[in-house]
Amino acid sequence: MGKKQDVLEEIFYICQQRDEDVFDNYLVKEVCEDFGFGNPFDATKVDRSELYPDVMKRGQGYFIIHLGQGRHQFFPNISFGYHTLEPISDDEIIPWAYRKSLLNEYDTSESNIISVGINQRILHHFLYDDIVANPKQYGARRTKFSGHYTIDSEFIAVSRLQMEIDAVLELDNNITVIEGKNGFPRDFAVYQLFHPYLHFAELRESGELDVREIRCCYFQRLKRDAGSTLRLHLYRFHARELSSIKLVKKREYRLEIKDPL
Repeated sequence: MGKKQDVLEEIFYICQQRDEDVFDNYLVKEVCEDFGFGNPFDATKVDRSELYPDVMKRGQGYFIIHLGQGRHQFFPNISFGYHTLEPISDDEIIPWAYRKSLLNEYDTSESNIISVGINQRILHHFLYDDIVANPKQYGARRTKFSGHYTIDSEFIAVSRLQMEIDAVLELDNNITVIEGKNGFPRDFAVYQLFHPYLHFAELRESGELDVREIRCCYFQRLKRDAGSTLRLHLYRFHARELSSIKLVKKREYRLEIKDPL
C-alpha cells in the first residue's frame, strides 16, 4: 500500500475503536503527520474505489462521504459511492480528424482535457448532436453547498460543503456539469458529479435559477502518440439520492491528427 492508503486504514481503525463513523480534519492531519503524508487535504479524496485500503473493501465495504466544515464520514456499502463506467461498444466509437493546434494536448491537466473537447466541438457533438451549437461556457470554479441528500434513503446533512466544478455548459436553460479526468479507470466517485448537481438543483428549487434540466458529463482522456482517445459518459440524477445516477448515453472519440496545411 501507499502512504495515502496507510493513512486511510489508520483513520478507519481509530474510528472503529471509538465506535464512531464521523471524523474531522484534525484527526486526518494528525495521522498524516504520523505517516509522513504531506497533503492532508488530499487524504480523504478517493477518485476510484481501488485506491481504498483492503480493510475498507472487504465485504460490502465502506467509502468516505464529505459533510463540510472539515468533517467526513465512513459510510457502508462502497457500491453506493462509486459507479462502474459502462463499456463503449464498437458502434459508439467515432474517429475524429483534426489538425493539432499549439496548445491542444499541450498538457494533461483537466482543464486542457475539457478545452480540447470544446475547441474540437466534440462536446457539442456529444451533448447536442450539433457541432454548430453555441452553448455558454463557464470555466473551473469552487463553490459551497449547505443542505441535505440521501444515500439508500438515509438522510445526510451537509454544511458549507466545498466542491470543485471543472466546467459547465449552458444551452436553452439546460445545464451540463463536466468532470474531467486523465486515464480510463474502472469506476469513479459519484460525489464528483453529484455535489455539483446538488448545487444547481438547490438553485433551481429555490427559484434562483430557471433551470430546465441538469446533466452531468464524466469526460476522460487517454493520451496517445498520434493524438488522444476521449471517452464521454452522460448521466442524470433523480431528486437528492446519491445512488440514483443513471446513464443517458456514452461515446468514444478517437482524435486522429492530420498534417498541418
